[in-house]
Amino acid sequence: MTADTAPRMTPAARRVLDTASELFYHRGINAVGVDLIAETSGVTKKTIYDRFGSKDHLVMAYLRERDGRWRALVEHHIGAAGPGEAVPAVFDALKEWTAASGDRGCALINARAEITGPNHPVRTLAAEEKQWLLGRFTGLLRAEGAADPDADAVELLLLHEGAVVMNDVGQVTGAIDRARLAARRLVDRA
Repeated sequence: MTADTAPRMTPAARRVLDTASELFYHRGINAVGVDLIAETSGVTKKTIYDRFGSKDHLVMAYLRERDGRWRALVEHHIGAAGPGEAVPAVFDALKEWTAASGDRGCALINARAEITGPNHPVRTLAAEEKQWLLGRFTGLLRAEGAADPDADAVELLLLHEGAVVMNDVGQVTGAIDRARLAARRLVDRA
């Protein structure tokens, strides 16, 4: 689905997308069928197919919308950060995000794990999101005058992704806060 083929967001389509988003994230994409989405959102399957075309297109709409909200939250936190605090602000965004949307990990990575087709657009979307975050870290480090922003950005991305996983798995208390502190040390060192 491209921007040209994005679903018309009628009130019913909005209910479908909101319902599917909740179900896909908390139960898993493969565990949620169109029948359950229709029943839970109070629409017919025909409405789902009329608005989204297929379950795959609904999945992509869910992931694109979620990714857009995540990027907007990151940009908000970066924009509100004081001098020298833009990089740690990304971790503040992550903490707010997980508190609001749940701690089941990254929806894009979860979807990528569930949908194993090598050419499925979910794989591309997940890679694009991670590349975007890496690029944001690189740009923020450059702005801070880091000596090696490319290498340091990779370390920040690894800290971020590790915090997402450990927050979900629950084996590290305060994983996001600890990753934020490590990011702060990395920026100070860079």
